[in-house]
Amino acid sequence: MARPSLSVVQALRSTARRLEAATGLKAYQWGHMGSCNCGHLAQTVCHLDPAVIHQRALLTRHGDWDDQLNDYCPQSGLPLDDVIDQMLEAGFSRSDLAHLERLSSPTVRAALGSERANKLRHNHRADVVLYLRTWADQLEGELLATVPAVPDAVDAPPVVEVPVLTAARRELVTA
Repeated sequence: MARPSLSVVQALRSTARRLEAATGLKAYQWGHMGSCNCGHLAQTVCHLDPAVIHQRALLTRHGDWDDQLNDYCPQSGLPLDDVIDQMLEAGFSRSDLAHLERLSSPTVRAALGSERANKLRHNHRADVVLYLRTWADQLEGELLATVPAVPDAVDAPPVVEVPVLTAARRELVTA
């Protein structure tokens, strides 16, 4: 699974928010390399327009994200491999991306519970949003588990009241 980091969690949550709010014909389109599950995450991570991602895919190889990930070569210099490079550098793995395209990560699905997970449709926008948020919640939990516990509070020094003379009322008050 992706390296638990604040930037990965933010990328997942940002993608979920944008995808949920998206409107129009090209807002979500599973068959479009820039507007599908991985395409939306690539938009967030790489700051690319969906049309640019799709064009890069067409210039690369045939197939969907799963095929592209199987054929990925970091030294190829192919346009979509550069996009994949950026996503890997951001903290995602090839396996993460393949699972995202099909909403198939066993860990994310287990967190959803079998009844809900069995109803996931990989090409349904609301299910992708749910998957992204669940994945972000998991990674955030892992990240928080690495934060050291705060030591028990020590006795705080007593509060000392200091007299203050206000100019307006010329009387003694405590701060």
